[in-house]
Amino acid sequence: MDVVLMVVSVLLITVVLLQSDKSESAGNILMGANSELFAERKERGFELFISRFTLVLGIIFFVVCLVMSLIK
Repeated sequence: MDVVLMVVSVLLITVVLLQSDKSESAGNILMGANSELFAERKERGFELFISRFTLVLGIIFFVVCLVMSLIK
């Protein structure tokens, strides 16, 4: 079970780092510039796949941690 947790953790870190940088315009909010940070943006293609894959890996990580805590 520890190996599964390690693999999921590494995959989750990698997928999060692959996501597009949505925080690049967050600095503009602090500086008072007009920003589209909260504008509705539709994810398409690879970006949508990465977003959903991150969600699935996060849920798997949570479930594995929960199961490990109940077993020990």
